[in-house]
Amino acid sequence: MKPEAVARTEHVLDATAASWTPVASRYALGDRWLIQLDDSRTAFAKRAIGEPTAAWLRQEYGLYAALGASFMPRLLGWEDDTLPLLVLEDLSAATWPPPWAPGSVEAVLRTLEEVAATPPPNALGRLADDPPSSWRDVARDPAPFLRLGLCSDTWLDEALPALLRASDPSVLDGGGLLHLDARSDNLCIRDGRAVLVDWNWASVGNPAVDVAFWLPSLTLEGGPEPDEIVRTCPGASRLAPIVAGFFAANAGLPPPAGAPAVRAFQLAQLEVALPWAVRELELPALRRAGPR
Repeated sequence: MKPEAVARTEHVLDATAASWTPVASRYALGDRWLIQLDDSRTAFAKRAIGEPTAAWLRQEYGLYAALGASFMPRLLGWEDDTLPLLVLEDLSAATWPPPWAPGSVEAVLRTLEEVAATPPPNALGRLADDPPSSWRDVARDPAPFLRLGLCSDTWLDEALPALLRASDPSVLDGGGLLHLDARSDNLCIRDGRAVLVDWNWASVGNPAVDVAFWLPSLTLEGGPEPDEIVRTCPGASRLAPIVAGFFAANAGLPPPAGAPAVRAFQLAQLEVALPWAVRELELPALRRAGPR
C-alpha cells in the first residue's frame, strides 16, 4: 500500500510513483519521501503530521511561492489540507556537507549574502518582534543551564549582566530576509552554489543573524572557528552573545516530542558559542562546575 504522502504526490503531479524511499531527519518533524516517478522524474515530498508542522509547511510554501529564488529548491506542487503536502525538486544528487570541501564554506556565505539582499515577502514577521530564547530566559530560571555544568553559579552571576545587555532584541532588527535555520542538514552545494531547504522559520532582521547562528555547527563539523569567519562578516561577532543565549536557554530543557537528538546538538553548539561570546565580550574566563 502506498504511503499517503506518495499517493497525494501522484495526484498533485499527475504522475504515477514507480518507487519511494522515506527520508529521515535528525531534527525536522514530518512525513518525508523521495519519489521516483514512472516518467523518469524525481521529487521530494513532505507531509505535515500535526497542527504545528501544518503551520510550518504553510509558511514554507508561502516563501517558495513568493520568491522562487535560486537559493531554494524549485517548487513542484502544493496541496493544502488539514495536513498539507509540499512537493519540491529532488536535491539528493547535490553535495550535502559535512565534510566541508574547499570552497563550500565560501559558497554558503555568498548564498547567505544573496538571501539577506532579497526583498522579503510583505507578510513575513520581524525577528526583533518575536526574538528567540535568550539569556533573559536563563536569568528567570538558571537551573536548566547550570545543570549542564558549563560554568559555575559564581561565573554566571558575574557574567549575566553583560550577557543581558549584549542580547537586547534591537540587535536583531534589520531589513534582510533570514532563513533562520542555516546548518548542514538544511543546505547543500550544487554547481558551486549553496541551496537552502526548510524555510519554515524564515523572518526579517539583521542580515548577519543567519551567519552567526550557523557558525557553531560549522565548527563542530570540522569547519573554521567563528572568529575566523567573522573577519569577513564582522556584523556576526556582535551576535555571539545572542547565539550563546539561545542555546543556553534551550540545551538543558527536556527534548521536544519527536526530536530526541535536539538538546544534545544544542549543547554541543553551546560549547562552541559560549566561549565565543566570552571572547567577544571579554568576560571572565569560564569556570566550570560539575553536572548536577
